[in-house]
Amino acid sequence: MQVFHHPDRNWGCRIQDNWTLKGLKAVVMENDQLRLTILADKGADIYEFLHKPTDTDFMWRTPVGLHNPASNTPSNTTEAGSFMDHYAGAWQEIFPSGGAENVHAGVSYGQHGEACHLPWEFRVIEDTPERVSCLFTLRTLRTPFLIERELTLIRGEAKLHISESLHNLSPETVEFMWGHHLAFGEPFLSEDCRVDTGAKQIDIHDTPYTDNQRFEAGASFQYPIAKDKKGKDVDIRKILPKSAKTMDLAYFTKLAEPWFALTNSKQKLSFGLRFDKQVFDAIWYWQVFGGGQGAPWFSRTYNIGLEPFTTWPGTGLADAVQRGRNRSLKGNGVITTNLIALVHTGLSEVEHIDKNGEVQGR
Repeated sequence: MQVFHHPDRNWGCRIQDNWTLKGLKAVVMENDQLRLTILADKGADIYEFLHKPTDTDFMWRTPVGLHNPASNTPSNTTEAGSFMDHYAGAWQEIFPSGGAENVHAGVSYGQHGEACHLPWEFRVIEDTPERVSCLFTLRTLRTPFLIERELTLIRGEAKLHISESLHNLSPETVEFMWGHHLAFGEPFLSEDCRVDTGAKQIDIHDTPYTDNQRFEAGASFQYPIAKDKKGKDVDIRKILPKSAKTMDLAYFTKLAEPWFALTNSKQKLSFGLRFDKQVFDAIWYWQVFGGGQGAPWFSRTYNIGLEPFTTWPGTGLADAVQRGRNRSLKGNGVITTNLIALVHTGLSEVEHIDKNGEVQGR
């Protein structure tokens, strides 16, 4: 077996695979533009996505903060599982069920499935001043899947290249939901921000989400204008201030192009994601503008989530199957996909992100 030597380099692209953060194994990848911290022991969460030139970490951190699930036992179990007990914000891989707890085909899923709860294995597969790559792998416990996720940074690029494959290790066809759960917060997030996507339609979560949501459950609108409960036109691209005290869940659907961007127009700083529409054909849009009253947020949070998913709404795999919106993978089948996460400067709004991660806007 080949032994890979990692030079202790402090310039160019570099990677450290022997870090721990609050007892969790972590991998730190960086180039001249970005620094990433990936929590291998906790779902391979991308916990830090830092743009070095502006010292901006786009990832939201919850009030609870990061702690090690292995050393923090909840006082009791809940039907929804333990996701909220250990949710620190940032970026999770969600699989094989998304959203609410449910039971499907004899498997009981807590909120957001299995992948974000489990430790992933990892190995460095390239480490040069020009390029670093790390492969993260997971075999799910309750379902017969293998996920492989390769993360790559290239010198001079403010881009994270993600290559993923999903393997069904059984001879049976198995249903699933799959998504990326990205959450953004302060200080980058503010009322100076806007969301742009390649969507054509806005669909509001079809059951009441909160007492203080802006939009009627189940309503649909032509992107980007929605109507609130009072019938007033709302440009859903605009981020509200904390004082709005609202919380909604919507879905960007009918994607003409599979991308989104969150731009701080005052800073002229954008985070963007280009993904594969053949795999992820909707974007969940979670909006918490100071309005997360009661448990678990207690009015302490100001954040949004922009989440490419195979399936909507976020009501779990069993409901997705009932609606005919789930995905299936045949026995011993494989699905591959690619995403590019990027940072761009100099624009007040983004109009397009192409398959190479090149940004157009104004």
